[in-house]
Amino acid sequence: MNRRLRCHAEQIISASLGAVLPGEAVRRALAGFRAGGKVILIAVGKAAWAMAKAASETLERIDGGLVITKYGHVGGEIPGVACREAGHPVPDENGFRAAGEALALVQGLSEQDAVVFLLSGGGSALFERPLLPAGELQDITKQLLACGADITEINAIRKRLSGVKGGRFALACAPARVFSVVLSDVLGDPLDVIASGPACADPSTCGQALAAVRKYGLHLSPEAMKLLETETPKALHNATAQITGSVGELCAAAARACGDLGYRPVLLTDRLDCEAREAGRFLAGIVRTHAGKGRRLAFLAGGETVVRLTGNGLGGRNQELALAAAPGIAGIAGAAVFSVGSDGTDGPTDAAGGYVDGGSYASLLAAGWDVYETLRNNDAYHALQAVDGLIVTGPTGTNVNDVAVALVG
Repeated sequence: MNRRLRCHAEQIISASLGAVLPGEAVRRALAGFRAGGKVILIAVGKAAWAMAKAASETLERIDGGLVITKYGHVGGEIPGVACREAGHPVPDENGFRAAGEALALVQGLSEQDAVVFLLSGGGSALFERPLLPAGELQDITKQLLACGADITEINAIRKRLSGVKGGRFALACAPARVFSVVLSDVLGDPLDVIASGPACADPSTCGQALAAVRKYGLHLSPEAMKLLETETPKALHNATAQITGSVGELCAAAARACGDLGYRPVLLTDRLDCEAREAGRFLAGIVRTHAGKGRRLAFLAGGETVVRLTGNGLGGRNQELALAAAPGIAGIAGAAVFSVGSDGTDGPTDAAGGYVDGGSYASLLAAGWDVYETLRNNDAYHALQAVDGLIVTGPTGTNVNDVAVALVG
């Protein structure tokens, strides 16, 4: 392993993640916030605790508050704010109860009152109040995922089966104003898609929802079909929002860190959404094109790749991306490819991502790892572990997609 390149990778990752931690972003967003009446704080998502902690230190007062986050993500007590942990990515009863607590907190507010709504990745699962029995909602969700429906079609249906999605949470807060501070984990930062838009007017229609049911032959109960004929809010005069973090900011921070280390940064995209192994091979191809030309370059790609499951190994999309790049950059001095998830978790592992350089492929072969067979078995974690290629950060408190970097020179 090239220790100098590995050190550069770690410096770039540290600087990138530090720039998108939610605390400072929340403080900036709330710096001029004022309310004449009560202030209710609701924070939802993987970064909810960190966002709520910063808000509690910034707001003049909090008259009631609630954090709903993933198991293991509460970092301690916050004065005046109750903290709840719930299921993710599969919603559970703890999440349903917590959403009920949030709705109770915002009942009976006046026009002078305000709800500060802090939203981050994972909110779709963590913030849910089903209008159907939970088992039926889960069955419909499984049907949607299995039939190949796109996110617009899925949202058109599930927003109408929820008491908080599709702008209904903001409607429940009325006439109090709702100010959302959003840490985006969706490419392009569409407010109606992030966590299914609890405080955002919904552009989808009942017609679209019913068309999706017919298109995919979904099996819904009469009660569910009746809910699909109930329209969601199309205008919310009491709701405003500010996006405080995104994959674009993550990429910009990574580019600055690369520049500080003497590389000329080139942003390829901040909307990467292909298969992880294809992205790894693509970045390796870029390295081969530019290697040996006497220039120090850094190519960056932000977004969120997907993993096609063909085996039963252990890994995540960022680890798979890095491992797939290893054969393509084999033997190239001064070349490295690494990818990391901004939330510090990559798949069901303790790693945030993976790293390979020009010597990794030979090391993998020497350790008995066939890269192509390992990718077929989706076992990138154990292969990278064998050559010190895992990137481990621990939970970061933020969640703004992933960034992959190819270093040349």
